[in-house]
Amino acid sequence: MGILMQKENLDYVLVPLGLMVYLIYHIWLLYTIKCNPLGTVIGLNAESRHQWVLAMISDPLKNGVLAIQTIRNNIMASTLLATTAITLSSLIGIFASGSWNSDDTSSSTKRISITMCFLVAFLCNVQSIRYYAHVSFLITAPTLRDKTKYMEHIAKTLNRGSYAWSLGLRAFYLSFSFFLWIYGAMPMFGCCCLTSLILYFLDTTAKITRDLHSDPFKKESGTINHNAEAAVENDYYPLVDNNVSQNTSVDHV
Repeated sequence: MGILMQKENLDYVLVPLGLMVYLIYHIWLLYTIKCNPLGTVIGLNAESRHQWVLAMISDPLKNGVLAIQTIRNNIMASTLLATTAITLSSLIGIFASGSWNSDDTSSSTKRISITMCFLVAFLCNVQSIRYYAHVSFLITAPTLRDKTKYMEHIAKTLNRGSYAWSLGLRAFYLSFSFFLWIYGAMPMFGCCCLTSLILYFLDTTAKITRDLHSDPFKKESGTINHNAEAAVENDYYPLVDNNVSQNTSVDHV
């Protein structure tokens, strides 16, 4: 009885502490992305995708197939993760329904926590597929009258899909900690700390990485923007006023 009470006390202390470590790290990461985006992999990749969109639009007839194939690969990756997440959550539900004990609140909490992680991962990857599918139409559609804003809209939509995919991955990472919670509070706490430490090295960038990405962007940004504007003028035509208003309303759906 004393050992059981001691384990419950560890759950009350170490589990919230481990989740707090994980939460504090991601609050710091979000703050860094806002204030110093090139210091993080997420911000650096967002800038890379922005330049990729400009490069694809600079020659749409030549790069159209490449753009669609690249987006299709991202859709396949998100589809795989979404399928894995919903399959695992279904298996946990089947297992829980066969061995559900209303008196064992600890086991129920652990199963619900793991299932919630997988459901969040599933929803995030579904949203990622939604954004990628929308980009596949936008990047090959006739441009609107304000071409610069149109290209910025495509890049923003593409980045939103990537952000949703990253959130889905982090929900998978958190599920590892909840899995280890089955074996005790200390493994769960250790996994949260170790995961946060590993993510720190994966999410931050070194100076040489920032220089390799930033220098070509600074040199080629003007050329890409000029080529994109020229390609838009020559190859695409603005939609009529009715279609402009119609497409604008659809984008907000």
